[in-house]
Amino acid sequence: MGSAKKSSTAARTARIEEMRRAERARDRRNRILTIVTSAVVVAGLVVGGVVLVQSQSDDSDSAGDSKTTGKFVTGADGVRTWQGKLTQNHVSKSVSYPMVPPVGGDHNQVWMNCNGDVYAKEIPNENAVHSLEHGAVWVTYTSKADQAAVDALAEKVKKTPYTLMSPVEQQKNPIMLSAWGHQRTVTGADDPNVDKFLATYVQGKQTPEPGAACTGGLAQ
Repeated sequence: MGSAKKSSTAARTARIEEMRRAERARDRRNRILTIVTSAVVVAGLVVGGVVLVQSQSDDSDSAGDSKTTGKFVTGADGVRTWQGKLTQNHVSKSVSYPMVPPVGGDHNQVWMNCNGDVYAKEIPNENAVHSLEHGAVWVTYTSKADQAAVDALAEKVKKTPYTLMSPVEQQKNPIMLSAWGHQRTVTGADDPNVDKFLATYVQGKQTPEPGAACTGGLAQ
């Protein structure tokens, strides 16, 4: 009798211990599953965030050059005015402009210094266009321009705030003046149209951001 009771107690104890081991194993499996699931969710959120940021960045960089549309219309005064849309997005990539030199469109977020700055080498279009947005006039020339005229123009630019000057070999004419949305050809520093253009377009009515800085930007 006593032996049977002891045997029953031992069996019950063994079953209880087995149930406890099974419960502990189940708890371990549940904890592992929870950890793995959480890791997968976090990884998915991180990847999704990266994709979203990259997508937004790509949208920003692709926002520009193809959206500038229109054409030049030449006025009686010889000034060519861009009739159409000139976009103003800040982009980090290079921009393909529909005119040379460009008179507007998407541009780099950093402007070229344009406080009477004269550059001996070609400058990035994307930075120069930002200067035009600030109301600057950009004087450009090719190797076909008379050197005396180039030197005289450089002296004029140095004395005129909100102007800059640089070579642009790809342009059609030897000497050109550009402002935001406007452009003309001149013959040299003594051409009266130079002073007229500067008087009209340096911080003129066409300026998208009047009063914006022409210093503290990019210098060659």
